[in-house]
Amino acid sequence: MNETLTIAVDFDGTIVEDAYPKIGKPQLFAFDTLKKLQQQGHRLILWTYRHGRTLDEAVAFCKENGITFYAVNKSFPEEEFDEKYSRKINADIFIDDRNIGGLMGWGEIYQTLLKEEAPSTHKKKKGWFGF
Repeated sequence: MNETLTIAVDFDGTIVEDAYPKIGKPQLFAFDTLKKLQQQGHRLILWTYRHGRTLDEAVAFCKENGITFYAVNKSFPEEEFDEKYSRKINADIFIDDRNIGGLMGWGEIYQTLLKEEAPSTHKKKKGWFGF
């Protein structure tokens, strides 16, 4: 992928399992995919229903897992909320569990956007057959 994309990503049910207002377990490959997208220069926007303390917790959780967003619930960091304008985020791609057909899965998102195989989750066992 040569062009830089702005990608809006939902939190609950997308990056993590839905446990709102708590933070669910990370979805398989979510952080791997987001990190790789950032490494390739894509801008990630956290686009979520959360606000206040629960939003701060989600942003902190992502940061602890290696993701710092370009913007949070806005199209660019300097954007100021003005009720005269739409709250729609300006992004090239939206990743959300509320898509028609649901969330395709982070392994498939990884392969689709990065054009490569997703990292393996299988760990080699040591012992009789794993040497």
